[in-house]
Amino acid sequence: MFDSLTEKLSQALRNLRGVGRLTEENTAEALREVRTALLAADVNFKVARDFTDRVQSECAGQEVLKGVAPGQQVIKIIHQELVRLLGEGASGLSAVRPLKILLVGLHGSGKTTSTAKLGRLLKKRGYRPFLVAVDVYRPAAIDQLEILAKQEELGFYCDRTSTDVPSIGAAGLAAATAAGADAILFDTAGRLQIDAELIQEAKSLQSRIEPGEVLLVVDGALGQEAVNVAKAFHDALALTGIVLTKLDGDARGGAALSMKAVTGVPIKFAGTGEKIADFEEFHPDRLASRILGMGDVVSLVEKAQEAIDQKEAEKLSESLRKGDFNLEDFLAQLKQVKKLGSMQGIMGMIPGMSGIKLGDDAEKRMARTEAVIQSMTPQERRKPELLNGQRRQRIAGGAGVKIVEVNQILNQFQEMRKVMRMMKGGDPKKMMRQMEALKRKGGFPGM
Repeated sequence: MFDSLTEKLSQALRNLRGVGRLTEENTAEALREVRTALLAADVNFKVARDFTDRVQSECAGQEVLKGVAPGQQVIKIIHQELVRLLGEGASGLSAVRPLKILLVGLHGSGKTTSTAKLGRLLKKRGYRPFLVAVDVYRPAAIDQLEILAKQEELGFYCDRTSTDVPSIGAAGLAAATAAGADAILFDTAGRLQIDAELIQEAKSLQSRIEPGEVLLVVDGALGQEAVNVAKAFHDALALTGIVLTKLDGDARGGAALSMKAVTGVPIKFAGTGEKIADFEEFHPDRLASRILGMGDVVSLVEKAQEAIDQKEAEKLSESLRKGDFNLEDFLAQLKQVKKLGSMQGIMGMIPGMSGIKLGDDAEKRMARTEAVIQSMTPQERRKPELLNGQRRQRIAGGAGVKIVEVNQILNQFQEMRKVMRMMKGGDPKKMMRQMEALKRKGGFPGM
């Protein structure tokens, strides 16, 4: 979502990186470009103006530190102000148990999915979550929540015969308490737009169940309208937090940057993809670093810890130690990498790599590579030297690709295998030359 903003901010700050001395003129010039970048990203006009004014004020009041490039000092100040804009400080959930969470929002914001995602996240943290379906207008929403609850082994309650939302909420609360749940999540109905009936229904339910958290689920692609939606719900329900969905989309991201400043309500969680696992706690400092192209190593490590199978990692390590890296090992590696999310998303978390574009076909190339390897027999994967012309023709047919693509993948694999064997041999210069050669040939998808 923030790729465009990251690119524009990088351009705006590029001229400052090499300056020997900060002046009012060169700082003001850069900040004008920063403001333009923020406005282009759909950030609220007043928020963008106040942001650059604060940065200007901070720059004017600071002495240039010895050993620190002046431009880098400005970037540090911008990072601090971005964190402040996004909502610095702790913004976790209430510690009171049972934790009752009311999720509200407009139709299509991802509310039902987010309810299940949050339940899954709380389960990982040691809670016993229970989902209550109180959307009486969309039977499909009840079905969806029930399916997700069963999939993640979460408690579930619904009443398909009643339309009395407060009573359903109370009955769900009683069922959750009887089941020993200590985190009860209520998925409410939405509308295409805010209206008096929607607000009144949510207020009646809130009064009946007395939640400790009222979270607004907002589609990040709504832009400035998302800020208006948040303000309307906050005025009526006194929101305690925001769940921002679809951060993996191609919207401009201004909603996330404006939300906290305009409403005063912190963003607590973010939906980063369609999978049930694509949901995380919102960290302003980490997002600020990613927006400025500094990466987010902490989040990358957390994703890796959650997604990567320790036994598979140890097996791969042993293969590398022996210099016996084969296609079976590589197939396992591909599957592990896919669990981390999109390749472009991973690149954005690596410092200095956010500006590198993998191209729209990166995921497709990885999928084709996986299909080719899966079309081989286990024996062929363990001993690639068995792959003669006839076998390669069979593999191409099985994977639905041309034989030239099978040959290309196998040739690149052999080059990569040489690099792996050099790691065992400890010849770093030779290994670097081989890696450069492999890179010139197009690299290996997922490597």
